[in-house]
Amino acid sequence: MKVTVAVDSFKGSLSSLKAGEAIKKGILISMPEVMVTVRPLADGGEGTVEALIFAIGGIIDNVKVMGPLGEKIEARYGIIKESKTAVIEMSEAAGITLISEEKRNPLNTTTYGVGELIKAAVNKGCRNFIVGIGGSSTNDGGAGMLQALGFGLLNNDGNQIPLGAKGLKDLVMITDNDVLPELKECNFKIACDVTNQLCGKSGCSTVFGPQKGATSEMIKDMDSWLKRFARLTKNKYASSDAKLPGTGAAGGLGFAFLSYTNSSLKSGIDIVIEETRLEDYIKEADIVITGEGRLDGQTVFGKAPVGVAKLAKKYEKKVIAFAGSVTKDAIVCNDYGIDAFFPVLRRITSLKEAMKSENAAENLSDTVTQVFNLIKMSTD
Repeated sequence: MKVTVAVDSFKGSLSSLKAGEAIKKGILISMPEVMVTVRPLADGGEGTVEALIFAIGGIIDNVKVMGPLGEKIEARYGIIKESKTAVIEMSEAAGITLISEEKRNPLNTTTYGVGELIKAAVNKGCRNFIVGIGGSSTNDGGAGMLQALGFGLLNNDGNQIPLGAKGLKDLVMITDNDVLPELKECNFKIACDVTNQLCGKSGCSTVFGPQKGATSEMIKDMDSWLKRFARLTKNKYASSDAKLPGTGAAGGLGFAFLSYTNSSLKSGIDIVIEETRLEDYIKEADIVITGEGRLDGQTVFGKAPVGVAKLAKKYEKKVIAFAGSVTKDAIVCNDYGIDAFFPVLRRITSLKEAMKSENAAENLSDTVTQVFNLIKMSTD
C-alpha cells in the first residue's frame, strides 16, 4: 500500500512537515510495510515559503525590512536559484500577527516592507515571484510596497505621501520615473483566495477593515481614499481595473500587484499543488491523507484540504483528513472529496495544552494509528 500525506499546518502547533511526519509515524506503528510519502502543503498563507522551498529545493534568506508600523524587523523569504524564483509571504513584513491587538490601526500600517522583500529578491537575481498575501494588517492599497519599489505617490508638494492608509488622503499624482528598472522583467504569481474588489460594500475597507482595527469612520474614509487612488491609477495605467475580483485582497495589495506589475492572481492551494508537483504523488497513492488545525464549514472555500481532496478524486483515490478540532458544519467536507475526517483530541484539555507541539504530534500520531488499525482489519 502507498499513502501520500499532504496536510496543512496546525497553526500555532505543527508545521505542515511536522504534522506530516506525525501522521507517517502513526501509520507505520499500525502498518510498518506501508510506503508513506510526506509532501509539504500550504494555501498561500503561513507556511508557503517552507512548503515550496522544501518541495522544490532552495534556500531561505533573511533580510531587514520595515515592519507594518515602520519599525525594522527581520523577515524571511525563499529563493529557488535554478528558476530565479522568490517565494514571499507578505505577512512576514506586514502581517497582522506582527502587531499587538491594542496597536492595530490600518491608518498607520504599511506594506512598505513587502516592496523591500521584492527588492532584496531582485538584487539576488530573482525575476519570478510567488507571493502569498494572506494575513495582512494593512489597508493602504499596496501604496507602501509601490513606494519601496520606486513609484512616486506624491502629494501637492511633490513629496511622497505618508505611509499607511492615512497617506492616501494626500495623494494627487503618481509617477514611475524612479521605479526599480528590473521590475519590468519580473513576473508575479499572487496566491489569493479572496474575490473582493477594492472598494464599496464588498471592498477591503468594509469587509476586512474591522478585524484590522478600523472604526466605522475609518472605513468610510479609507474607502473614499482608495477610490481616488484607483482613479489616479486608471489615469496612469489604462488597463487598471479596481472592480476585478481579488483587487481588495490584503487591504488592496491585490490591486497594486495587478495594476503596477506583471501579475496574475490564482488560488493559493492551486499554486502550491502545481509548484510542488503533488499530483504526481497522488496518482501513485492508494490513500491520500490531508488535514489542518481546524476543519469546519469554511474549509471548502479554497482551503488546502479540499484542494488536495479535489485532486485526489480526479484519480478516484480515498481521502482521509485529520484535524486538531472539527466543528459540526465540517460535515460539508464529505461533499467535497474528503471521505472521512477525524479530530485528534483524545481527552478534555485546555487549549494551551492541546496546542503544545509535543502534545499535538502525539495526539495526531495516536489517532492515525487507530484509524489505520481499522484499515488493516478491513484489508486482512
